[in-house]
Amino acid sequence: MSAASTREARQAHEIVRWRRRQLTDAGFGLPLASRLACDPRWDLHALLELVERGCPPGLAVRILAPLDGKEG
Repeated sequence: MSAASTREARQAHEIVRWRRRQLTDAGFGLPLASRLACDPRWDLHALLELVERGCPPGLAVRILAPLDGKEG
């Protein structure tokens, strides 16, 4: 594995970790947050905005589910 690909993999891991932390801090359970964090089809900011406005995390996920019907 090259240094560039190692760096990219590390950056991708850090992004997933940051996304998971944002979701858990907003009230998403760890299993759900982990699943959503690693799937770039989920709009993190839209999920967080719905929850900040009082929407339960599970409902926010249903509202913003990717249109292809395949959840993370």
